[in-house]
Order: sequence, then structure tokens, then C-alpha cells
Amino acid sequence: MNKAVNNGVWSGSWVAQRLGVELMGDDRLTDLLGLALRRNPKRAHLLVSNVLGKHVPQSPSVVYGHGLALGRRVRALLGDDAAREAVVLGYAETATGLGHSVADGLALAPYLHSTRRPVPGVAPAGGFEESHSHATSHLLLPEDPALLAGSGPLVLVDDEFSTGNTVLNTIRDLHARYPRERYVVVALVDMRSAADAGRLDDFAAGIGARIDLVTAASGTVKLPDGVLEKGQALVAEYDTQSGARGTARPTPTPTGPQTPDGHVTRVDLRWPPGLPDGGRHGFTPQHHMRLERALPPMAARLADALPAGARRVLVLGFEELMYTPLRLAHELERLRPDVEIRFSTTTRSPVLAVDDPGYAIRTRLVFPAHDDPADGPGDRYAYNVAGAGFDAVVAVVDSAADTPALHAPDGLLARLAEHTPHVLLTVVPSYVPGAAKAPERPATMLSEPLRGPAFSSYAPDEVGWLLQDLSDVTLEAPTEEREEAIQRGGAHYAESLPVEYQPSEQYQRLFHAALDTSAARLATAVGAVTETVLAERSPRPVLVSLARAGTPVGILMRRWAQHRHGLDLPHYAVSIVRGRGIDANALRWLAAHHDPADVVFVDGWTGKGAITRELAAALEEFEKAEGVTGFDPEVAVLADPGSCVRTYGTREDFLIPSACLNSTVSGLISRTVLRADLVGPDDYHGAKFYRELAGADVSVAFLDAVSARFTEVGDAVDAQVKELLAADRTPTWEGWAAVERISEEYGIHDVNLVKPGVGETTRVLLRRVPWKILARAGAGADLDHVRLLAEQRGVPVEEVAELPYTCVGLIHPQYTRGATGADGKAVAV
Repeated sequence: MNKAVNNGVWSGSWVAQRLGVELMGDDRLTDLLGLALRRNPKRAHLLVSNVLGKHVPQSPSVVYGHGLALGRRVRALLGDDAAREAVVLGYAETATGLGHSVADGLALAPYLHSTRRPVPGVAPAGGFEESHSHATSHLLLPEDPALLAGSGPLVLVDDEFSTGNTVLNTIRDLHARYPRERYVVVALVDMRSAADAGRLDDFAAGIGARIDLVTAASGTVKLPDGVLEKGQALVAEYDTQSGARGTARPTPTPTGPQTPDGHVTRVDLRWPPGLPDGGRHGFTPQHHMRLERALPPMAARLADALPAGARRVLVLGFEELMYTPLRLAHELERLRPDVEIRFSTTTRSPVLAVDDPGYAIRTRLVFPAHDDPADGPGDRYAYNVAGAGFDAVVAVVDSAADTPALHAPDGLLARLAEHTPHVLLTVVPSYVPGAAKAPERPATMLSEPLRGPAFSSYAPDEVGWLLQDLSDVTLEAPTEEREEAIQRGGAHYAESLPVEYQPSEQYQRLFHAALDTSAARLATAVGAVTETVLAERSPRPVLVSLARAGTPVGILMRRWAQHRHGLDLPHYAVSIVRGRGIDANALRWLAAHHDPADVVFVDGWTGKGAITRELAAALEEFEKAEGVTGFDPEVAVLADPGSCVRTYGTREDFLIPSACLNSTVSGLISRTVLRADLVGPDDYHGAKFYRELAGADVSVAFLDAVSARFTEVGDAVDAQVKELLAADRTPTWEGWAAVERISEEYGIHDVNLVKPGVGETTRVLLRRVPWKILARAGAGADLDHVRLLAEQRGVPVEEVAELPYTCVGLIHPQYTRGATGADGKAVAV
């Protein structure tokens, strides 16, 4: 640890000698604390923490480690049962990061910090005053109004426990609203006088509650008579000498461009959508889990952006935004052990800077506030940055603070550029509760989702179908008739249904053998894609499967979230049709009942990515037409062999047994239907429920076989998720390019007739008129069912070297029944 003692000089000695101030108590006090002076009518001296990460740049592992250690002590004090019922509350601005780190150490409790930033539309759940602070009014703005209403322990965290007034004010306010039996006060140092200590005990007895105290060190501050006046006189004298603005220590101006924006490198962290930037509105253990998974790739992006040869780097947080920059710095420290990483934060607290090794604040940068504060414009400060020899400074702010004032000639970025050759800026989205929610809209004309057993063989809680039941309508046509009509342009594939394929006994045996072989592999992919969604998209996503191939996958993802995290996720199935878009009425229902930002669309696999593109275009059109924003077009899939999406379980092209069958592995539900005479402007797309096929139904057996492997693949999933989150998963669309090449090489000249991947090839053999199958040379058991189906339909299988997919199905080009014979089998062309 970097002590508050430099070359044998304690960083509080300058103040101690001039004012007669003494720290008395634990031997660690002078390691943890220095002293400084500030312009404050209530208290002239300032205890400057060396391990808080506010005024003094410090190793992130030291800062985070102190909070974790305190949190673990609180958990040991309470026990796990009480810890699960607890809430941790940190104080703005200096203890927002410390409080969050304590919550991490506690591990089982949600976190909230007070704030001085009002947020329109969020009603305060409480507030209090901090008597000695430069800015006193604290607001409590939890997104969940019930967060503070429980009866479990309340853990209050501040950097120092000096008089106890702040804690008394907080407990007094909250106890009147939400009385509870136990409070725990946590601080780095307890510096109360004996009288103040007795006052807290009396207060606890008066309200009939237990109040425990957990600190890293304790002692008292001995203040001689007249210390306030003497301190104010010193501040006036030295503040005049150093100037109201700039820094008290001149630093050589680095070479290089110095315009406010010309020298700044922006770094996009790819912050997970919907993840709070800190604890201003609450931060749950589920949020923590999501952040932990997102931190390595975000820190890797920062590491990649550091200038070559940098040896000393500061990550600089922003006022209340302490925890997120701290965790980024901590992860950066882990990734780059060759670089000395330090962490500190800007502040609104004015402190005198004196360039003396016996003084805790050696230099001061002054710049205007840049987040449009509610109390009006004013100066802000960054301490001990100038003259510290940083090769680069990474400024981390929230989006509310990324304003013209930040980039102004006298703004923070320009001030930093005067003292370091490289300034990097990363902006974290400011979390505002409800900001992404769609406006309320009437949904009275839209039916509630269909559920089993009335519609589908799935349990009612597994999936709700945003479809209309067309079971009584005859929609099936022979495969050959459908293919001819589709290719002649006389019909769309979604206007009719193929006759349901009835698998032979041999084919059913092949399905069950494939399921036995691949269940663990499937379970791993399910776990990986679900954990990626929870980490990057939403801690409580609304799963929306693209019917029908996506539906079994959506159910499995829901089961994984329940198995691993105890989450009961909503899950729906909706229709999307190539060339026609997604069911707009289904989107209207979803927007009326859920936050669109929480919706995650799910499909089984990607082929060439046509549906992925269709979804993006359809959502864009829906947003323009309806004014409803927030739906994310990024699809989550089990397998992405075409490299079309960022969220997937694997990019391997392997057999997903649910692709082997039609309705009998999909809840006995048909493909979706969109036909003008059946689906009106206020109707959902339609589908049929094949109740008569119940005897051949393996839908639930498929789900149970995969779910049974969840426990055994847990470690493999964790390893795969860690690898996925750290990887560059940008889609390359190599599958689309391969399809275009195959279409031309085989004289088809229509990418819609080329179906890449095991799943799509299986669909060709089950539903369309296949021409030939291309199989990668050496493909093994994953293609056994494809070979069997091809044999049954008389379709040649051609082995091809260097095929990017395991196989590709080619639909008969320019199909007519005369070209294939009465039995629909392919002939040479």
C-alpha cells in the first residue's frame, strides 16, 4: 500500500504543525489518513483518506480491497440469513464507491447510494443532511420504492465516522418511515470523541434498535482552541498564493496537440444495455453478476486504447461515479501488470493545495462543473493529478456529464491535457429508471397469449404464444404444389403449410440417438447464450422466441435462468415472416406489458442471416410507424455458424435435434401463417395446434433431456462465457458471402434457394423440394439424419471440400412438377 508517509514525512504533518491538530489512536491512522485544509465555515481541517480513491491516486486493488474486507466482516457479523435481508447504503459523494465495494464483500444484499443529483420522475424515498460537508443535502432515489422498506439490517457506509451526525440524521429519517431492529455502521476510520460515541449508544437505545460499528481503524482528532479561525486564515493566505484556478504546482507542458478535443481519444466500452452505472437508483446482486461478466471485455478495450509505452496511468472517476471507474481500473490493473495503474475521482469539495510532502493535497486542477448540477454552476476539482507523472489519464464520466462544458477550453479534459500527454475519455450511459420504457398504449383489442394445454403441448408457464389459433382451418398443401406456387410468384411460403412429415421408425431412432449424443453439448450452448444475455442485455430479460424454431431454445434458456439463478423469466413466441416482417400486433402487446429494452429475441440458429436482417428492418419500420423505441434487433441464438449475430452459444454448425422434426418437437405447433383472408389488421399471425399428433410428440422429452444436463455442464458454461465475453464477436457475415458464392457456382442465382447449415438443410428435406445436398468432406454423425432423409427423398449428397458449413441444402431451382416427376423426387438438371 502507498502510505500517507512519503520519505519519512507524514502527509498530515504540515497541518499538524501549524494548527496543533493531532491524530490519536491506532498505529494505522497515519497510514490511512493525511491532513489538509479547506474553505468550509463548519470545519477547516479535512481528513484525507489514502485508500478511498477520491483525493489521492491509489492502486485500485488497495481501494477495492478495503471495501471488500469491510463487507466480508459485516457478512460474518450478520450471518448469511440476515445478510440476505440487508440493504447497503453509501453516502455521496466520497463513499459511493466504498459503499458499493462493501456491498460486493457482503455479496448477498442490494446497494443504494445517496445522491445530490435530482432525477426527474423519480420520487425521493428519503433524504438527510450532512452537517460538516461542503454540500449537505442528500437524496435517496431507489428505482424500487420497496428497497428501503424491508425489516432486514440496514448497513450504512461512509468514509469516516467523525461526529456521528450524518448517521444519526439518516437513521432518524429512515427509522421513522421504515423501522427495523438492526443497523450496521461501516467506515474506514472511526474518529469520534468519547462524547459522540456515547451519543450514538443513547440514540440506539432510544429507538429500540441495535447499532453495530465496523471500521478499519479508530482514534480521535485532537483540536486546540481557535483551530477553525486559524485554519481559515491559512486557507486565505495560501489560496491567494496559489491562485483561484489551475494548479498549485507548475508542470511542464507536454508536447503534442492541445486543443480541447484534438488530444482526446474516446473509448467505447460497449456498456451492457440497461445496466445501471452505479448505485444511485439501486444495484442488485443480479446487476453485480452482469457487471462481473462484462468487466473483462470492457477493460480489455481500455487496455487496447492505452498509448504504447505508457508506464503510469490514472483512471479518473467523476464525483459520485466512483464504483464503475474503480472496477474498470481494478480490472485494467489485472490485465496490465506492466503498467502502474492508479485511481482517483474528481470532486465538488474545495480543498487548499500546498506543494509540500507533509501535506495531503499537493496539487489542484480547477474546472467548471460539467453535468448541469441542480444547485447551479460552480467549480470542480481533481487533486494530486498535476505533477504526478502520469503518461495517460482515462477520464470516466456518465453521459449526463458528457456536455460541452467537459470539452470546453477551460474544462476538465483541457485541464488534464496540460499535465499528461494522453487523455482518454469513456462515457458510461447514465441510468434513469423507466427512461427506456415504451409509452402506455391501449392493448384492449389484442388477445392475451395462448398457452398450453389449450394451445401447444408445453406447460402454460413455459411459453405464451402471441398467435391466433387456426387449427380448424385447412392450410396444408402437398410440398410439390407449394414449391411450384412459391417459385412462380403466385404464393408466399407463409400462406400455406406443408403436410406434416411423419417420421419413420428408423428416423425416430436416429433422433433419439442424436439427442443422447448431443444433449450435453446443447446444454452448454444454452447456458452460454443465456449467461451472455444476462450479462450484456438485461438482468431480467423478457425472452421472445421467433416461432417456431426459436421456441424450444427460448424455453431452455428460461429453464437455465431458473436452474442457475432462480429467475422466473417471461417467455413468449411471435411470428416473423421473410419478406413480410415481424408481427406488429405482437410487438404492440409486448410494448404495452413490458419494457421493450428488456426484450431479447431468440432463435434456434442462423443460416445465412436472412431473418436477422428481416428483424432489424421490421423493428426499424415499427419504431417509425408506432413511435415505440427500445426493442433491440440483436437476436440471441443457440448456434451462429453464419457469423450473423453477437449473442450466441456457439458458432459451430452441429446437429440441434429439434431441427430433425417439425411440430412434434415444437409443442405440436405448426409454422406460422400470414394470409390476408385469415389475418386481419388487428390480428396476430396464425398457427395450428396438431393435437392429433400427440402420440408422436417428443417436445417435452427433448427439453427434459437437455435440462437434465445443466448441472454437469456448469463449469464448461462458466469457462465458455468468460471466453465469449472477452472475445470480439462482431458478425462477419461470412455465411452470407458463402451462400452468394454457392448460388452462382451452382447456377441457382437466388440466395433464397440456398439453405446453409444443418438446421436449414433439414428444413429443406422436410418441407421443400430439395435438389441436392452439399456436405462438408469428413462430416460425421451430425449428418446421419440428413443422409437418411436424402435417401428417402432420392436427393444426391455431394461432398465438398472447404465448405464453411457442415452442410448446405439446395432447393430445386425453377421447380415444376414435370421437372421432378410425379413423386416430387429430384432429377438431374
